Amino acid sequence: MPVAVTFTPGEHIIGGSLFISALVGLLPLLVFFILLGVFKVKTHWCALISLATALVVAVIGFKMPVSLALLSGSQGLAFSFTPILYIIITAVWLYNLSEGSGRSADVRAAFNVVGAGDRRIQALLLAFSFCGILEGLAGFGAPVAIVCAMLVAIGVEPIKAAVVTITGNAINVGFGAVAIPVTTAAGIGEQNPLEVAAQMGIITPFIAGFVPLGLLVLLDGKRGLKQLWPVALASGIVTALGHWAVATYFSYELTAILASLLGFAAVTGLLQVWKPTTPETERTQTDAKLTGKRATLALMPYWLVVLVFGVAKLWTIGIDLPAALKATDIKFGWPGLDGHLLTADGAVNPSTQFSLATLSSPGTLIALTAIVVTFVYAKTANKQFPFTVGKGFKTLGTTIYGLRIAILTIATVMMLAYVMNFSGQTGVIGAWMSGAGGAFVLISPVLGWIGTAVTGSATSANALFADLQTTAAHTVGANPSLLLSANTIGGGIGKIVSPQNLAIAAGAIDKPNSEPELLRRLAPISALMLVVLALLVGLHHII
Repeated sequence: MPVAVTFTPGEHIIGGSLFISALVGLLPLLVFFILLGVFKVKTHWCALISLATALVVAVIGFKMPVSLALLSGSQGLAFSFTPILYIIITAVWLYNLSEGSGRSADVRAAFNVVGAGDRRIQALLLAFSFCGILEGLAGFGAPVAIVCAMLVAIGVEPIKAAVVTITGNAINVGFGAVAIPVTTAAGIGEQNPLEVAAQMGIITPFIAGFVPLGLLVLLDGKRGLKQLWPVALASGIVTALGHWAVATYFSYELTAILASLLGFAAVTGLLQVWKPTTPETERTQTDAKLTGKRATLALMPYWLVVLVFGVAKLWTIGIDLPAALKATDIKFGWPGLDGHLLTADGAVNPSTQFSLATLSSPGTLIALTAIVVTFVYAKTANKQFPFTVGKGFKTLGTTIYGLRIAILTIATVMMLAYVMNFSGQTGVIGAWMSGAGGAFVLISPVLGWIGTAVTGSATSANALFADLQTTAAHTVGANPSLLLSANTIGGGIGKIVSPQNLAIAAGAIDKPNSEPELLRRLAPISALMLVVLALLVGLHHII
């Protein structure tokens, strides 16, 4: 039976106070992080309890009809499965094919050659450069899932692998999935995306340039920094310059991809003329007698996924392949919710439109890669590397079973995000923060941070707050494109502590319920980066 009521988020201010409303709106997040970080409650229970809190706040505090609150959660549930869980499952499946085929030793041997036999250099290249390439192509959690698993495969301790990957990935999130967050921010904020990207290209280099140094500290403390600082500088400086040059003068959609490739090439070139000091504990050796053919096959899941994404996202010769794939998407209003959730001016809220990505989904592209790898591995199987097509598809089943807790957690977190967004809880937090006047320039990145911490997506954070950032910019006399860029970069930093991202990493390193430990290690990193970003945005505004 169709819902006969309508609801407008933002109309219901608790006690007539925006501040009180914002505090109440924060309750679900506070519950989640306190349960997770202080009481060490298992993540899926934290998510379920926080979802229940958000529903109560939505219905009682923000006067959202029960039916619409539940339907909001159902749309979040659908979004969690496509594209998010679809991508995660296929990405981990792709990695597991390497393990199941017995070729993981050859993967370690290949990176051993590239990284000069030093595990720390290999980890740096994977967590910063390779992860950046994947982020630029795919986004939506796929880079973290793939790279976390790869770091474990080369011998990095699982928790450390997750911390390093999530930290290394953050600065490229704003340019992820062919810079969809930038395009979204500019579209909703009614600004030129080239200008938004150019503003980001001024700010991100000052963070990207230092990230590799931080990764070395995370990997091996002061010793790693002392022994490998030339590698970190080469990686950081070249990647930073790449961010600035590509975002400003070339094609902002390719910023993460090209900048990361340049950084990878810089380190590879440096290692041809400079040899690192590598302690025995960090020296990687392998018994694998690696030939060119074996290296190509071992690394096939990774180079092929980059090739597939590159063609699918960038090919326009003869046929605009990205547009053709996008044309297969199915869009429809969410049943029972579309038409009943309104904006402040009484129009139908466009967020209730659901887009079901089919051929254009990163999950489909990863699945295609995995299927090709399955058949190639079966065709090239031998006594050393026994493999069949049946084993490849059986691996998909075991992958889904192994991710069952992560699947429950991510699905629940997305339901939580949609309830908070559609009920007005997230919006009222942003509205309260925008009342800071001129100081809003300094705290504008916090909105993006909060939005992505809640939703797990910088694109969603921009969809939530882009209009607010533009309005606030005009009010306080700031450049709208600057604040939109701050929102976007802040979103990437917020993804560091996003429950969704933590769950993805925990699943990829095969450490269920490790999210509390990951949060404890990553929260200070995210906070430090956010403070640095705020200062950079404030300085840029003054200059």
